Amino acid sequence: MDTIIAYVDDAEYALQQLAPVLNDASGASRQPVQWIVVACPPRMSRHINKWVNHTARENWRNKWADKLFKLITPRLQVRGGKLITLLSTGPLPEMTQELQAKHGAARVLDVRRPKFDQAPQAITGPSPGTDVRRATPGALGGMAAFLLLASE
Repeated sequence: MDTIIAYVDDAEYALQQLAPVLNDASGASRQPVQWIVVACPPRMSRHINKWVNHTARENWRNKWADKLFKLITPRLQVRGGKLITLLSTGPLPEMTQELQAKHGAARVLDVRRPKFDQAPQAITGPSPGTDVRRATPGALGGMAAFLLLASE
């Protein structure tokens, strides 16, 4: 059985990104797929503690994940494959390692909607020999070039 781990934060976007995989998996010669769908809810600001307690935050996260799973799971269970739904609780690289240790080798698909104000988070962790601190976002480099041209 093929195992696929998918990190999801928006059902509509995820289904668009998973369409090629779903069409490939629905072929007659393919074996059933075991899906491990991990819901990645939006982050809450650190100031939310003033108005909402921990239990209410966890209840909101669970309700948000249930809505997401109701939208995405019918499309993933087309060929009768196994489906496991989880809610992310920590850093995704560590969660990926735990899931692969528990379920064996699996393909990892990051089908979260890209955020424009944040650098993409690596699911498998940075590769050895790369210095993350030296990476400059493109917007910052573009702004510096614009200011240099404007000053002349």
